[in-house]
Amino acid sequence: MKLVFATNNPNKLSEIKSLIPSGIEILSLKDINCTEELPETNPTLQENALQKAKYVFENYGFNCFADDTGLEIDALSGEPGVYSSRYAGEDCSAEENMKKVLDKLEGEDKRSAKFRTVIALIIDGKETLFKGECKGSMTKTKSGVEGFGYDPIFTPEGYELTFAEMNKDEKGKISHRGKAVKQLVGFLHR
Repeated sequence: MKLVFATNNPNKLSEIKSLIPSGIEILSLKDINCTEELPETNPTLQENALQKAKYVFENYGFNCFADDTGLEIDALSGEPGVYSSRYAGEDCSAEENMKKVLDKLEGEDKRSAKFRTVIALIIDGKETLFKGECKGSMTKTKSGVEGFGYDPIFTPEGYELTFAEMNKDEKGKISHRGKAVKQLVGFLHR
């Protein structure tokens, strides 16, 4: 089986490929010559994931899936949420996003947060959704070099390490994306 993962993020692509068993070939947008930036104009993770998957299915004709992920910090009323990848501005870096979060949490004791992922799968025009969540807390400083995004400042519940201090396998077993991908794989193997 071949599926396109509708993302331009090489880190997400690598993480997803490490979570998907052999027998399911994951193609990138580059593999199908899709060079445009996929639209993400909706107010929810679910709508954004569906929007990206539909774009690839309708314009390129491939069975595909897309995800949208948000970091929701309780002390910031759920921010950055759906704007997680562009929290510090449209063309910001992960470093700028982390700095904005840490600055906004300066002096804040309540640091609980969660990551949420929604994966939208489209096979032959039929849509299916998978969801994953990982609760944890925001650190006060960055720690670790693995992963991407907010990984250096997020510690999952029950762990001492940030996501950035875990290898792909460790993170994949407990992460929001890992949980959603596990459901996706289970669905594909029915």
